[in-house]
Amino acid sequence: MSNLVIGFAGFFAIVTLIGLRFQVGLALIIVAFSGLALVTNVDIALSMLRVLPYDFVANWDLSAVPMFLLMGAIAHRSGMTASLFEVARLWFSRLPGGLAVATNFACAGFASASGSSLATTMAIGRITIPEMRKYGYDPGLSAGIVACGGTLGVLIPPSIFLVIYGIFAEVSIAALFMAGVVPGLLTAIIYFAQIVLRCWLNPALAPPVPDHPTWSERLGALRTIWPLPLLILAVIGGIYSGIATPTEAGALGAFLALLIAIVQRRMSFINFRQAARESILATASIFFVAIGAVLLTRFMAFSGVPAFLAGLVADYSVNVVTMILVTMVIYLVLGMFLDPLGMMLLTLPVMLPMFETAGMNLVWFGILMVKFIEIGLITPPVGLNVYAVKILAPDYRLQDIFRGALWFLLAEAFIIALLIGFPQITLFLPGIM
Repeated sequence: MSNLVIGFAGFFAIVTLIGLRFQVGLALIIVAFSGLALVTNVDIALSMLRVLPYDFVANWDLSAVPMFLLMGAIAHRSGMTASLFEVARLWFSRLPGGLAVATNFACAGFASASGSSLATTMAIGRITIPEMRKYGYDPGLSAGIVACGGTLGVLIPPSIFLVIYGIFAEVSIAALFMAGVVPGLLTAIIYFAQIVLRCWLNPALAPPVPDHPTWSERLGALRTIWPLPLLILAVIGGIYSGIATPTEAGALGAFLALLIAIVQRRMSFINFRQAARESILATASIFFVAIGAVLLTRFMAFSGVPAFLAGLVADYSVNVVTMILVTMVIYLVLGMFLDPLGMMLLTLPVMLPMFETAGMNLVWFGILMVKFIEIGLITPPVGLNVYAVKILAPDYRLQDIFRGALWFLLAEAFIIALLIGFPQITLFLPGIM
């Protein structure tokens, strides 16, 4: 059996193991180690298993991951994010579908602090779904915006996915963060426009809310959410200005979040311990999967699969748009079965060499890849965000939630077309750093 055949067999073995409910990191490590033993020998495979995990985890850039996770956990546990929806409700409730619009922008705000799609969906959905239910909102609209608004968590910086991608692709994490700003805001704005248009054309989707807040109430409510914009500005401003690296910006964000929570007397020792525990568990889970991906990268390199595929791209002169469309289809299919991190780390060892051969800008591709992952989070039959909403609203039918998400998938198709057709939407901010 040739090394190339072993490489392709290993890739399909991973998908099979994950389909059998193996933990993603464990599946990656088992197949990568077995593959390395076959294409080299057992001694070399054991040596790599001993050395590579430490070398990867000791990477300084990776320390940004626990810092951003801790910042988001402190912001959540101290109640900084709880008033987001109330402020958005006061400002947008008079619009058609105002509560859904408020949910959309509350998701965007929380995503920028948490960096996690699932955390955004669960945190905002707990507050917003009961409110929209109370005012008779269509279940598809209310559940769909929570599931799809939560996907902003993987794009708007600080994004854990962009940190991991930057390390594997060896591109600037600061440039990736800046590249994610405009597409993230664009997604939130297009979601907003779609909600207002649909509810204007069909008022039965979102009955008007009998609420008439005054301007003094609206302005007064803004005072309750000042810590969150401050954290976002501190992180993004520090990176953009060049004063801080992503790791230093993450540490600054976590420190400021803790300091503000203490000053406001919102942080007890129990809450801090819970926030720290959540961050440690999430970091360990991410690192375990990432270590498996590092071993898989080495196995794929020895098997020759990336070089083979890159050679096909060069020989047949496949254009960039075709490659992107094929990649999108692959992610849509994988998104039906895999979690987002596993999906990304499973494919990067194979795809990055192809796109490098094609001369593609890897910052631009990184943002597109994260958009594809977003879409995978809401596609049937295993859209993780959809099932998170189902947990929050068990009486909602899955088909209604997927039906509501379909409208936002159409919006995502439009956004993807814009990002492919006009790369400067993504590359403008990194270009002027």
